[in-house]
Formats: sequence, C-alpha cells, structure tokens
Amino acid sequence: MKKNKTKGLFIAFEGLDGSGSSTQVDLLVKNLKSIGLSAFATKEPTNNIIGGLIRGQLTHDWKAGMECLQLLFAADRAHHLNREIIPALKRGRIVVTDRYYFSTVAFGSIELDKDWLIKLNEKFIAPDITFLIKVSPGECTERMKSSRNELELFEEEKKLKKVWVTYAWLAKSKNNVIEINGERSINQIALEIFEIVKKYLKKKNIHGKANLFEM
Repeated sequence: MKKNKTKGLFIAFEGLDGSGSSTQVDLLVKNLKSIGLSAFATKEPTNNIIGGLIRGQLTHDWKAGMECLQLLFAADRAHHLNREIIPALKRGRIVVTDRYYFSTVAFGSIELDKDWLIKLNEKFIAPDITFLIKVSPGECTERMKSSRNELELFEEEKKLKKVWVTYAWLAKSKNNVIEINGERSINQIALEIFEIVKKYLKKKNIHGKANLFEM
C-alpha cells in the first residue's frame, strides 16, 4: 500500500463485529474535537450506491460470489478515498474510519486467497495508525446476540475465530498497528487510544489548543 504523504492524519479502527470499534471511533473524534482539532468519523462500507449493494449482501437481501463481494468492497474503498478521505487529508484534517483494508483481508480470507485480496488493495493509501480492538470471538458473539435480532453474513463465532487469526497475522506483518484490549471499560479504552493518537499528532506537527500534549 502507499504511504500517506498528505499533511493530515489517517486512522483506521479494525476488529471483529461486536468488538466496539464503532464506539471508539466516535469517542476519538469527540476527544480530538474537544482540543480544537478538525476530525471526522467515516466508515466502510460507505452509504453510497456501492456500499448499499454490499450491505444488501451482508444482510442476506441478495447473494453473489465472494469474489464479487470483495470487488465491490474495493470499488467502494476507491470511491471513499477519492471523494472523501484524500481531499480531507490534503486539507490537514484527521480522518478516522471504522473499518478499512484489514477488514477486507481478514473477513475475505475466510473463503478467498489472502494474496489476491492484498493485491486488490495495494494501490490504496495505508493508514498512519491502525487500531486493532481485541475482543474474543465468543464475547463478540454474545454481544451481538444480545443487541440484534439476526446475525449478518460473517458474524457466526466459527467464522469470527478464523477472522481473528488473519487479523493477528496482519498485525504482526504490517507497520503502525496497535492492538488494544477491548475487554475493558469503554472509557479506559478511549483514554488509551487518545494518548497514543496525541503522540502521532506531535510527529505530524498537527496542533490543537496550546495544552494538547500536556493533557
């Protein structure tokens, strides 16, 4: 993947469904805004036309092969980057996405070749930081069962165990991946993430209020 050469900071959150990544995305953006920084949350699949097709397959509204689904994910990502993420990064904003490249490889490799999935995404920019929220597949499944009427395509515990194996492999093989213990209180997790992000902001010379690095 390509290095982010813009003046903005690109952050991705990854993890099994039910790990709480969406909650942490929202809290990080809230914390960054509280110190005067321009940050916004986004997600994949997106809410555009291609993202809608993807969500339709995930919720069993229609069905196609896994290759077709992953090609849709790649098209959705290309559109997401060109229309939203890269323009914001060029303006020096902080972009925080709920799911990105790791999700493609981890979930897609249940049935498809990892090398093909990696090749499919090699022209996209890599996040400056990827937070991998670690919650056991069993715990994620219980969380989802308690909050949803029906599980989606990749949300059975057996599949999630396979997904986590690939996530762990990616974390070891890629740079700037930070594994976070997601089986703690929401506030503990958010505080740890915020402290880590502030160090990256300092490296990129992105400043908010005067007391940014003393908090």
